Amino acid sequence: MSPVEPPADAGQSPQDLDAMLAQALSGRKGAAAELAPAGQRCGLIAIVGKPNVGKSTLLNALVGQKISITSRKAQTTRHRITGMRTLGAVQYVFVDTPGFQTRHGNALNRSLNKTVLGAVNDVDLIIMVVEAGQFNLADAKVLSLLPAGIPAVLLANKLDQVHRRSELAPWLRDMQQRHDFAEFVPMSAKNAKDIERLLGICQKYLPEQPWIYGAEELTDRSDRFMAAEIVREKLFRLTGDELPYTSTVVIDQYQEEGQLRRIAATIVVERDSHKGMVIGEKGEKLKRIGTEARQELEALTGAKVFLEIWVKVRSGWADDDARVRSFGYE
Repeated sequence: MSPVEPPADAGQSPQDLDAMLAQALSGRKGAAAELAPAGQRCGLIAIVGKPNVGKSTLLNALVGQKISITSRKAQTTRHRITGMRTLGAVQYVFVDTPGFQTRHGNALNRSLNKTVLGAVNDVDLIIMVVEAGQFNLADAKVLSLLPAGIPAVLLANKLDQVHRRSELAPWLRDMQQRHDFAEFVPMSAKNAKDIERLLGICQKYLPEQPWIYGAEELTDRSDRFMAAEIVREKLFRLTGDELPYTSTVVIDQYQEEGQLRRIAATIVVERDSHKGMVIGEKGEKLKRIGTEARQELEALTGAKVFLEIWVKVRSGWADDDARVRSFGYE
C-alpha cells in the first residue's frame, strides 16, 4: 500500500502512520507485480459501494472531468456510466454504478441493483468504496456481491474526515479478514495526489491489449443522456430532502442546429404535492433549476442552449416495471 499523503495527527508522524498501516496489513497476499510497459494496456474497472459513499465524485476525479452527477441525495446515480482516462500507453475504462439499494424493493431499485450485478462480473478490477473507518450492513451487502476471481481494491474514502487516524489500523485488520482484497487504499477522492496514486495502482491489473476507445474520449454517454442527468442533478440539489428520490427526468427533444441546442425535458414526479415542490412559489424553483442546468449544458457542449422544462405527475411509476423501462432504466 502506498503512503497516505494527508498530514498525520498531532504528535504522530507520517512515518508512524505508514508503519501502523503496514503492520495492520502484514500477512496479506502481495499485490500484483509491476508490469513493464510493452504496448497498450486497457481494462474495465467497476466502482461499487453503498449509496452516497462518493463513487461519482471518485469517477469524475479519475476521468478528470465531470461526467457523473452528484448530490447529497442517495441513489443520485441510476445508470451504468462509463468514463475513460488515457494516460501514455494505458487506457482506464471506469464503470460507475448505482449504490446498491437494500431498503426498498420497488421496480426502480430492482433495475438499479441489476445494473450493479451486471457490472461487477464483466470487469478486470473492482474498486469497492467505503468510508474510512466505517462498515455497516449496506457495505456488507455490497461486499457479498464481489465475485471470486476478480481482484478487488478496498478504497477507504473520505480520509480527510477521519480525525484519529490511529483508529484505522484495527479497522483495516478487520476489513482484511472480511475479504481477500488485492489492495487497501486509504485516500480522499478530492486529493489530486491520491487520485494519481490510485491510477498507478489500477494500472497493474489492466491486461495488455488495444484500447477500446479513442484517446480523447471521456464517456460513452450521449449529450442527450447528459442533458437529462444535469437537469436531474439540479432538481435534487435545489429541492434537497423534500423531494422523494423517485423523481426522474426524461428528454423529449434534443436538436442540434449549428451552435444552438434545443432541449425539451420533463421532470416526472409521483404526486401533485411533489409537482408543487419542483415548481416553487410563482415558478421560481423550476426557473432556477432550468437556469443552472442550461448554464452547465452550455459549458459542456460549447453551444447556446434553449431549454424548456415541464413537470408531470405519473403516480406509482417507480413500482411499474414497464414504465421504469420506458424512462430509460435497464
